[in-house]
Amino acid sequence: MRQLGSSWTATGQPSSPSSPFSQVRGGRRADPLRDARILVVEDEFLVAALLQDRLEALGCDVVGPASTVSEALELLHVEPVDAAVLDVNINGEKVFPVADALGERGIPFIFATAYGAAGLADRHAERAVLDKPYQERALEHALKAAMMGRRT
Repeated sequence: MRQLGSSWTATGQPSSPSSPFSQVRGGRRADPLRDARILVVEDEFLVAALLQDRLEALGCDVVGPASTVSEALELLHVEPVDAAVLDVNINGEKVFPVADALGERGIPFIFATAYGAAGLADRHAERAVLDKPYQERALEHALKAAMMGRRT
């Protein structure tokens, strides 16, 4: 990717190069992940912990992680959510009721799964899929794209 431009911080240090996901607000670049509340639905403790660490490193506030579909649905009723990362298979149960609830509310989400797009229900075939295992940059790209209404 070519550099599209750069800016300087108040301390005189160059900021990171702009990306196609950057937005300019009042002369400052706005990162859609900064302070975004991201629901994590993942049943594997270590994967959920790693995902939480990665999201927090990107400036997100993590909601959950939820390790069951019912817990995720409950969190959606009581917590504000800006986007979500959903594992497809949660303790043998498909996560699609959570995906449906998010879709009904217009909340962007991505699937993170080892099953690939073949593991999705037809009604979610157009959703972004992040193949496990994934790199932090791939997670960042997919989540930003979903939040900006793009398919990766």
